[in-house]
Formats: sequence, structure tokens, C-alpha cells
Amino acid sequence: MSGVPTFVKSSLIDAPVSVVFAFHEREDALPLLSPVFPPMRIISRSGGIRTGARVILKIGPMTWTAHHTAFDQDRLFVDELVTGPFASWVHRHEFMDEGGRCRLTDRVTFALPGGGVVNALFGWTVKVGLRQMFNHRHAVTRRYVRTTSS
Repeated sequence: MSGVPTFVKSSLIDAPVSVVFAFHEREDALPLLSPVFPPMRIISRSGGIRTGARVILKIGPMTWTAHHTAFDQDRLFVDELVTGPFASWVHRHEFMDEGGRCRLTDRVTFALPGGGVVNALFGWTVKVGLRQMFNHRHAVTRRYVRTTSS
């Protein structure tokens, strides 16, 4: 889809894919991965990260509802925005084996309310925030899987 903003963060994690994926399946993974600001609170959730799972979050003053639309054990899971601050949001969590280590890639395709002009003018500001958030998430993942796989 041309002109749709996409953000990609990819890191090589020194742990097997199964360990990194299992960390993301943990009940406490989302709170662990979420930065302190803006504050995030889980309102409800069901289904973990499998297809059909649903989570409702309060992030700062806004409500974010996501639905999981794809799941492939030790390979990927996808969540999509149902309600929230974006016109659309699809987040692919991808896991690939690289010689016993895991290539973790977060790929987010999003659209801001207001259409193409708004995306062209302000999409970069979203990417700045995403860069900070996913740097944090990948660092947390590294820290937790290091203790799990040691």
C-alpha cells in the first residue's frame, strides 16, 4: 500500500526463537514491555496472543482495543487496532532463527485520522515515538530472555 506509513524495528536477540516467542506469550509480557510513560493499564483481555485474542488498554487518557488476527507458533503474531487514536494500525511481531539466535522484528503499518496529507505531515512524529518505544521493548526482551535462557 503506497503512502501508508510503516515503522520497522529489528534486533538480533542472543536466545533461541522459542525462548523469545515464549517470553511474548507470558501473561505479564505486555506490562513488562510497556514504557513507564505514558502509563498503560490492561482493562481486559482474552486469548493471549493467538488469533482471536482481544485486549483493551488504557494508555494515558485514551482507550486502545486490539484484536489478534494471525498467529504462527515461534514465527509471528499480528494485532490490529479496533478502536483507538489511529485510523488504522497493524502490528506484526516476527521471529526468525539466525543460527540459534532470534531475529525479532516489529513491523507497524499505521494511518493517522485525516488521510494522506496528515500522514505525510505528521507520520514522522509517530515514528519518533515508535522508535523510542520499540528500543525499550527490544531491550526489555533481551534482558528477560537472557535470564530465561541462561
